[in-house]
Parts: sequence; C-alpha cells; structure tokens
Amino acid sequence: MEQRIIEEIEIPVPWGHVAGRWWGPRNKQPVIALHGWQDNAGTWDNLIPLLSVTTAVLCLDLPGHGLSSHYPKGMNYYTYWDGIILLRRIIKHYNWSKVILMGHSLGAAISFMYAASFPEEVDRIICIDSASPAVREPHVAASHTGTGIDKLLDYENLPKEKLTPCFDYDFMIDIACDGYNGSVSRRNCIVLMKRGLAAAPICNKKRGYYFKRDPKLKVIGIGTMDINTALVYASRIRCKVLNIRAIPGLKRERLDYYLDIIEKMKENTIVRYEEVKGTHHVHLETPENIVHIVEEFLNT
Repeated sequence: MEQRIIEEIEIPVPWGHVAGRWWGPRNKQPVIALHGWQDNAGTWDNLIPLLSVTTAVLCLDLPGHGLSSHYPKGMNYYTYWDGIILLRRIIKHYNWSKVILMGHSLGAAISFMYAASFPEEVDRIICIDSASPAVREPHVAASHTGTGIDKLLDYENLPKEKLTPCFDYDFMIDIACDGYNGSVSRRNCIVLMKRGLAAAPICNKKRGYYFKRDPKLKVIGIGTMDINTALVYASRIRCKVLNIRAIPGLKRERLDYYLDIIEKMKENTIVRYEEVKGTHHVHLETPENIVHIVEEFLNT
C-alpha cells in the first residue's frame, strides 16, 4: 500500500509565518484547505486520511491560529477579508493557478469570497456548513461596532495571566469542549488541541498549558456584510461549487439567507448542494458521511 506523505511547512509573511500541513505528493498543486474560526489545520486530520493517497492537500493555520504567527499588537483580525489577502499571498508565493479551495465555516466563507474576487482563477470550491461570510442586518452590525472596538482595546491592556490563562492539560481540554458546545467530541477536541495548545514552562508557579490562538480572535462582528452584498459576491462566482450543509449543523438565525446564496450561485455556475447528517464539525466528527461526496467532486 502506498504510504501517505505528511509534511509540516512554514510560509513567510510580513508579520512572521503561516504554518501548514501538506498531505500527499509535493509535486502536485494541492487543494488548499481552510479551517473554521478559532480552529486550526488539525480540523482535517480525520477526513484527509480517507481520501486517496494521491490527493495533495495543504491545510493552513490561519493567522493567529494553530502554529501560525499572531498579528502584532495593535492590529485587529478582519477574518473574512484578511483570509482573501492571505490566500492571494500564498497562491502567488507558489505561483499556482486554477486553484481548488476547501473550507469549513470561516474557511468556507473565505473560499467563497476568494472565488468571487478572482472568478477566473479558481477551478472549484468545497464549502462545509457555510455558504458565505456571516450575514447580518445593517442595524445589527452597526449596533455591535462600538462594543467590538472597546473589547479589542480591553484585550490589549489585560495582564498576560488573564489574556492567556494556563491550567493542566485535562482542564484545558474541558474548556475547549465546553466552547464547542457539542459540535466536537472530547476525542476530537484532543485532535484539534495538538496544534491548539502549548505547554508553558512555569504558569502560576506550576507547569501547565495555554491556548496558542490569539485572544484578539475573540473579537468578531466587525466587517460583516448584509444579504444584498453577499448575493452580489455570489453572482460573481464561476467555478464549480460543492456545498455540504450539516443537519443539524450550525444553528442559524436566517437559514433562508444561506439557501438564497446557493440559488444565486446556481444562476452562473454548477452548484452541487448536499445535506448530510452531522454536527457543524461534520468533517471532523463523522468524515465518513462526506468523504464520498468530496472525492467524487474532486475527481469529476
């Protein structure tokens, strides 16, 4: 049986590096895989081993996540928009063309936005349990702007022990599991935390672990869009699209917005929309429910 090659890589960026895990052949242009908000490249550790060993996949840790560099103090994360720029940097770094993107949640939204921004340069996208960036009514976005900015500035002034709390390993896994609210099992929290936790030499006079992700990532809601803007971006997509929605998946205030974006993309390209049983992290929790759909889409 052919052995699967796995290699950890670092890609230079102006503020440090972006880390990633390259699965499969290095002589092939890989599928670029993007994780969800506050996750990391480990989110794909259960799905990719089920794909053909000849499939190349580059799983990235987005800035501030996993093993990637954090933004400097004073810089905020505009996760959707930053993701488009980051993808552009990496694609130009490798001089790739007609890329294939695969994303979950935030990663799916970034894939959607990149395909809309560079419609002639994307071959296909796979979006798992997300169709676009989070869509908010303008009055809701406006009402959250001030509190989001104050929260960001508060983080800059917190002492380190409050900004990056440190406890024993099992307790940190408990915190992570509670945060996922049933979407990720304890077993798979451990998978994610291989890149998400780091050991601290001395923490509160004892050894412990802390979350590696940048605490500033908790500030979300700045830079969202309304449904009309999302539909315009959807109308620009020309690549083939696979959208997998988990049932029950992520609880949404407006499921109709999700489905409206799917229908808008169908006006200009081929869209395969599939509903499968699973949590929001279906690719991590029950990858066997989607692997045949993903593989078929990649090989069509």
